[in-house]
Amino acid sequence: MATTSTTGSTLLQPLSNAVQLPIDQVNFVACQLFALLAAVWFRTYLRSSKTSSFVRHVVATLLGLYLALFCFGWYALHFLVQTGISYGIMVIMGAENMHRYCFVFALGYLIVCQITRVYIFDYGQYSADFSGPMMIITQKITSLAYEIHDGMFRKDEELTPSQRDLAVRRMPSLLEYLSYNCNFMGILAGPLCSYKDYITFIEGRSYHVTQAGADGKEEPHCERPEPSPNAAVSQKLLVCGLSLLVHLTVSNMLPVEHNIDARFRATASWPTKVIYLYVSLLAARPKYYFAWTLADAINNAAGFGFRGYDRNGEARWDLVSNLRIQQIEMSTSFKMFLDNWNIQTALWLKRVCYERATLSPTIQTFVLSAIWHGVYPGYYLTFLTGVLMTLAARTMRSNVRHYFIASPQLKWVYDVITWMVTQIAVSYTVVPFVLLSIKPSFTFYSSWYYCLHIIGILVLLLLPMKKTQRGKNTHENMQLSRSKKFDDTGNSLEQNSFSTTNNVCSQETASRHSLLKQ
Repeated sequence: MATTSTTGSTLLQPLSNAVQLPIDQVNFVACQLFALLAAVWFRTYLRSSKTSSFVRHVVATLLGLYLALFCFGWYALHFLVQTGISYGIMVIMGAENMHRYCFVFALGYLIVCQITRVYIFDYGQYSADFSGPMMIITQKITSLAYEIHDGMFRKDEELTPSQRDLAVRRMPSLLEYLSYNCNFMGILAGPLCSYKDYITFIEGRSYHVTQAGADGKEEPHCERPEPSPNAAVSQKLLVCGLSLLVHLTVSNMLPVEHNIDARFRATASWPTKVIYLYVSLLAARPKYYFAWTLADAINNAAGFGFRGYDRNGEARWDLVSNLRIQQIEMSTSFKMFLDNWNIQTALWLKRVCYERATLSPTIQTFVLSAIWHGVYPGYYLTFLTGVLMTLAARTMRSNVRHYFIASPQLKWVYDVITWMVTQIAVSYTVVPFVLLSIKPSFTFYSSWYYCLHIIGILVLLLLPMKKTQRGKNTHENMQLSRSKKFDDTGNSLEQNSFSTTNNVCSQETASRHSLLKQ
């Protein structure tokens, strides 16, 4: 394992051999730790109050490109090519059409790179690769193109409240564009952030924000001193350390592949199969917790990610957070699990596809999510299974839940049962995403006799699917109502609908850029 080839630097090969991990994974972790130190230096010595935005942009960009070159070698040129051509498209096409052309080019370029990585290079090699960061850059390119289109071409009354907040009113310079896409804080593992949030941070305006007032609305508090991210960073680094420890110990002892071992399938009892499925997928999650939480800590250490103050006056550093671990592990529904996993990708899917689609927005969003993830067949099996599981879970909940909320005791029983069902259903759904290939994926599902697929289909056939006003309003909002009252209401409703149905293919995207997959 430790001798795995890499297109990046081999400087750390002795360390790779010592820890028995692939060199590309060692490079990734080393670069992220370097980025963490650079972030502290950036916040300390290049503070916006003492340093011009130009210098901060240049330093953030150069550091980011250096990390990309160290990890991926000449493959890092893809980042510059994708970013540079997209900027040219924006300048040439103008605000009216740039969003369409940037979307097609950025996603198409990503797909070509993913195909070459899978089918020209080693199919099963699943470690550090250049297409992982390109997935985040693709999100940034497409998001910004739509935000500029909203801010410079569309009328304010045509926009939803979130679109108005994110709308960009002027074309960014080439330096600003490169800095946004390739800065050292997010080039390797993201997460996605909005362009306005990033520019606000670079220019030092992110601390002149808000505090939740007694009425729940946010009020400006410009006189507050600049908050320190040290507590938030320390807490997140502790989570990273624990996650990495679990990944390096427990995860290797509980491989997901053991679910399709011939002897295990032939001899294990059903309770053993169910328990092992859950614990093996549970053990597979810490590597994502590590990668995402470390990326979040890097941004916070640089001073980015400050959302404002809560009602108690405490600083919130979760603007670019990508997951909430406690809610994930204690989820009692598919919706709760997906709402707290890969949060920024879910927001991207909503902003560039779901709320803009005029025909079958849910289907279009699922298709975009599947295409963006890559070309491994296991992704699409998880995608199709996830659609079925999501619809079945929603139907079951709408038909059963009201019988169990009459008393605290019944509600507790309901929560315990739904927690167990949710964790098993999620694990069952994402196994192909881990196995990647068609044959082992079908081997697993056949060993379970496709039981959850069958149950999901029976639920949809036998139980009435109750229509909600939420779905109706979501579709109407796609038509861009000009009534502000409806706009405010519709946006809230569509957010709830979207989060239930459109995270399934997003839930394992960290596997492409966490770079800690065995």
